[in-house]
Amino acid sequence: MKPAFRLEDHLCFSIYSCSRAIQRMYQPALKKLGITYPQYLVLLVLWENRECSVKQIGALLDLDSGTLTPLLKRMEGKALLQRKRSQVDERMVTVRLTEKGAALKEKPFAFLRRLFDQAG
Repeated sequence: MKPAFRLEDHLCFSIYSCSRAIQRMYQPALKKLGITYPQYLVLLVLWENRECSVKQIGALLDLDSGTLTPLLKRMEGKALLQRKRSQVDERMVTVRLTEKGAALKEKPFAFLRRLFDQAG
């Protein structure tokens, strides 16, 4: 009789493993840029929109504020983005891409083209 709850039998684990494998593929290029995979995802959002609320970024990336806020603080420390609290509503924080953050946009694309070519 087969065990009912083997890890490899679960679709959720297969998807998780695939996601982790993709992150590992991105790792060498992102390391050269000095950013992590989650930071890269935030940059993707800001490259499209230039400015977003923290709430919008969280919704797009499915990240809660407890995860997103420290991530954004680290990125602000690297001068990749700026956070600004609304004067009208203190709870509202807007995130804007800096020139340094915008300049990273072109750098990973050569790597991504090679990655997609390898995938077929």
